[in-house]
Amino acid sequence: MIAFDEIRADFELLDDWEDRYRYLIELGRGLEALPEADRTDENKVRGCASQVWLSTRVEPHPDGPRLVIRGDSDAYIVKGLIAVLFSLVNGRKAEDIVKADAHNAFAALGLGEHLTPQRSNGFASMVARVRRDAEAALAQSP
Repeated sequence: MIAFDEIRADFELLDDWEDRYRYLIELGRGLEALPEADRTDENKVRGCASQVWLSTRVEPHPDGPRLVIRGDSDAYIVKGLIAVLFSLVNGRKAEDIVKADAHNAFAALGLGEHLTPQRSNGFASMVARVRRDAEAALAQSP
């Protein structure tokens, strides 16, 4: 998993948005494959123009539950957006995920200016889904 700071640094090196799109697609290709069994209606993210599935596993940890998320999409750009989201939240404490400002990170990459409104809304739907999963993990934590 690539760190968000590395993604941001790579974006800053790329002057052309076509190069940034290619990089985003490359990030998506690096995602671990999502098993067919996880492509369920329950894991489907609502509000995305493309098909998006996120499968969340909560792992107990002494300092609070951590989320391990896997995902996939039928669109290459969206798979890249999933990879960006994962760089911010995957493996982190649920408490930190709830507090994270993924929208600010999205803006820091300049994605909101260059993606269609549907893609931006889809990213927001993915963020909301992950935040709900983190809140649920916290509610179930002793």
